[in-house]
Parts: sequence; C-alpha cells; structure tokens
Amino acid sequence: MNITVAYALPHEQVLEEMEVPEGTTAEEAIAISHVLEKYPEIDFSVNKVGILGKLATLSSELRDGDRVEIYRPLPKKPRDAHAADDKKARIRARKEQRAGAAGEKS
Repeated sequence: MNITVAYALPHEQVLEEMEVPEGTTAEEAIAISHVLEKYPEIDFSVNKVGILGKLATLSSELRDGDRVEIYRPLPKKPRDAHAADDKKARIRARKEQRAGAAGEKS
C-alpha cells in the first residue's frame, strides 16, 4: 500500500512517499522513512502524530493512501506572549505594592 510521511519545518517540508506492507503502523512507517535520522530533534514526547490531519497514536494502523504527519510544537503567538508578560508584570507590581505598604506600617 502507498503512504506518505510528512514533516514540516518553517522553511522546509519533507514528504516521503513509500510502499509499505498491510498492517504497518504509523511508528513503523516513520522508521522506514528515515525522517528520524534526518531530523534527530523529533521527540515523540513533544511532537504529536496525525493521519490525514487528525491526531493519531504511533500504534495506529495505516491504510492505503494515508499521510502520516509529524507535528512540531508551534511557538507562542505574540499576543499570548505579551499577555503572559503583562500578567507577570501585574503580579510583580502587586508584590512591590504590598512590600511598600508593609514597610510604611513599621
């Protein structure tokens, strides 16, 4: 059966098309594709796997025409990063305010 293993980086996309036997799992297909050798930074405790755009497990059995996709974690959106920084600044300001108020009472 024909399947594809896909992995995309910001400026590069890898598509490995191959013929595999019936009953091949996503994990076996990834191993056969040698993508892990080319990209040793792939870590399945961080990188999720999907089949045709839907999350799947490494033990998922493939069907003819499937595309196994290795997802990389995406960076935080700028808005989310700013929101986190703003929250830290508010917490720091409250702590300083409380410390200042405690100092005035003594």
